[in-house]
Amino acid sequence: MEIKVETLGEVTVVVPVARVDSSTAKAFEAKVLQVVNTGVARIIIDFAEMDYISSAGLRVVLVGAKMTRAPRKFVLCGMKPHIREVFDVSGFAKILNIQADRATATAA
Repeated sequence: MEIKVETLGEVTVVVPVARVDSSTAKAFEAKVLQVVNTGVARIIIDFAEMDYISSAGLRVVLVGAKMTRAPRKFVLCGMKPHIREVFDVSGFAKILNIQADRATATAA
């Protein structure tokens, strides 16, 4: 699984590519936790290049969000409609900060 990471000042963007499922969730979790543990002020998970997320991937997102303490921010963005639907149906959209794109995620 490819996971891109970009750091711009106090913002780190994690971009998972293609799929996050039971076989790739461990690598995704390791990368997300590595970024969370750096203490950066804002973490953005950009789903623009993701095609599929399973419940294992959802768990990684929830763990990352819970480990990011205020005043730090954990923001999701760039979801394709079918990825957003997974977050809506699971109820995660109600408890996570989801923005349309990277620009709004940076400002949120």
